[in-house]
Amino acid sequence: MSLRRGFIGLAIVSILVIGILFVGSVPQAGAETMKAKGVTTVTKLDALPIPDEEGHALVLQTLQGLFLFENGEIAKSTAYAIADTNPARGSQATAYIYLPFEDGSTIMQKVQRLMTPDKRGNFDATMSGELLKGTGRFAGIKGTTSSTGKNFIAGKGEASRLFTDMTFTYTLPGK
Repeated sequence: MSLRRGFIGLAIVSILVIGILFVGSVPQAGAETMKAKGVTTVTKLDALPIPDEEGHALVLQTLQGLFLFENGEIAKSTAYAIADTNPARGSQATAYIYLPFEDGSTIMQKVQRLMTPDKRGNFDATMSGELLKGTGRFAGIKGTTSSTGKNFIAGKGEASRLFTDMTFTYTLPGK
């Protein structure tokens, strides 16, 4: 009898977990999406070397660039990142990205960025985050962002460049 109760309990828990995963993966009702391609360049970099491995450092970065949205809009981009970097293993970072649009509206987001080395010495980048705040037509924005991209390491006398494809999934008040 106790074995049967254990099996029934396991079945109920399994159904609940599957249900939660399914509900969690469904987009928000009424959510909108925007897609953009961005290119940013490191404009400021301060590194604190960590003496455990060659190249390991904690880094404070400012990146600036542009995002071109599918609807033709362009937003400037300024990102502020704190990263734990290692050329052999890649990096993990927390970044705040500020996007001012031509009409004066803005979006502020917080992202987690992971970069892993590729075979050519550059890095594959993935980011996920949340939309923290908007102004103008984005006032009250709530939602998430996700992106994939490529970080090209700087050559001598060059700045590092990050190319991304970003998707914004969001809701606005009253919609």
